[in-house]
Amino acid sequence: MITFLLVVFVLGYVSITLEHSLHLDKAVPALLMATLMWAILAFGFNEGWVSVINQYGEVFDVLKSNSDIETEQYGFKKILMHHFSKTGEILFFLIGAMTIVEIIDLHRGFGIIKKFIKAKNKKHLLWTLGILAFILSAIIDNLTAIIILVALLRKILVRRKYRIWYASMMIIAANAGGAWSPIGDVTTTMLWIGDKVSAIGLTEYVVLPSIVCFIVPFFIATKLKPFRGYAMRKEMIIDEDAERLLSSRTMLIVGLLGIAFVPVFKVITGLPPYLGMMFSLAMVWLVSEYVKPEKNISRKDKFRYSTHKALSKIEFSSILFFLGILLAVGALESLVIGEIDGQAVGSLRYAAESVSNAIPSMDIVIILLGMMSSVLDNVPLVAASMGMYDFPSDSPIWHFIAYSAGTGGSLLVIGSAAGVAAMGMEKIDFIWYLKKVSWLAFLGFIAGCGLFVFIEAFFY
Repeated sequence: MITFLLVVFVLGYVSITLEHSLHLDKAVPALLMATLMWAILAFGFNEGWVSVINQYGEVFDVLKSNSDIETEQYGFKKILMHHFSKTGEILFFLIGAMTIVEIIDLHRGFGIIKKFIKAKNKKHLLWTLGILAFILSAIIDNLTAIIILVALLRKILVRRKYRIWYASMMIIAANAGGAWSPIGDVTTTMLWIGDKVSAIGLTEYVVLPSIVCFIVPFFIATKLKPFRGYAMRKEMIIDEDAERLLSSRTMLIVGLLGIAFVPVFKVITGLPPYLGMMFSLAMVWLVSEYVKPEKNISRKDKFRYSTHKALSKIEFSSILFFLGILLAVGALESLVIGEIDGQAVGSLRYAAESVSNAIPSMDIVIILLGMMSSVLDNVPLVAASMGMYDFPSDSPIWHFIAYSAGTGGSLLVIGSAAGVAAMGMEKIDFIWYLKKVSWLAFLGFIAGCGLFVFIEAFFY
């Protein structure tokens, strides 16, 4: 039974990593994997072949002596409810954030950012785009930031052979920027909602390594041939009716402030972050209902800028992918596979102990995890680490995991959502990125790791 579970997980994981080769949305194998794993786990549990464990260390087994079968089965259902509840918190948070971003985009708020991109010198343009990617990804998220900036880049640079260099460097900047913010990357959001890190703690200890991870490859890149001289820019003739709306500035400011307010809401109220995001969504939605995108706009045209329209543009396939991944990892976390010091533990905790015995240094383990995130999806890796380790909130381990998983994805173009998005928009070749950019990303990643270890040794 345990073998069946592991086989389903491995096959599902491989299918997710091969989504482009299979021409299959990764939500499909993720959902199949999750539902099949819980079905197998439930069947094995009801037959008395496997035991399960909850978040408090209580073990449930229908064959346990002096136990009521209905009580044990209810314990199993509560474990499933717990994992679904924790997953739901993350999903509703993401839905709220995605909706706010789509509202801003409908009102063409991100077009305002274009006026900041005036540099003609290639080095200045590189730093301008990099800094924008670093900052934007921390406020919205790295995926949205890279989509916005690559779209703007296509309106600025004529030659594609230069655009792919800039787009690739922005992947590094966006992933570095998302790593130190609780709302900058799905993995940092997971750690924050799971009470593994606080917004202040994450920012305080990860921002400097993230800045180093961003600056080192950009500084080296300015010495390379593609970033010398002046850029051949497209003539940017801005049609106010097409590029800007009366509501553009208002919705950009309100939307970004709404997302940035979420950590403040959590600090003030102590409530889970998804409630703060729902509050911010409600406020942004309220403003969007009364702001006028155009003069004398009709009710029919107003729908084009409504939140209902924004909701229809959300990528719910990504939401379902996260649902599948997190529930599948929850099944592994709940499965009792062995004992540590005479106490039954879940399979992920057992695996963590095995890894710790093989590699005593947690710093090396986490660096390897970051490098693995460039090959495998960082969401399940972080989800698994949350089930494997039981360190206290704001432990340096969680901060280092946030940094490594967030920035390690830059080592390969397929290693992060931001990389995949840029790859699709500019048709960046995998081998080209591996030869030209991966070494830059690696130097930045390792430099940031070194700084984090230094901070951990002398300041924690």
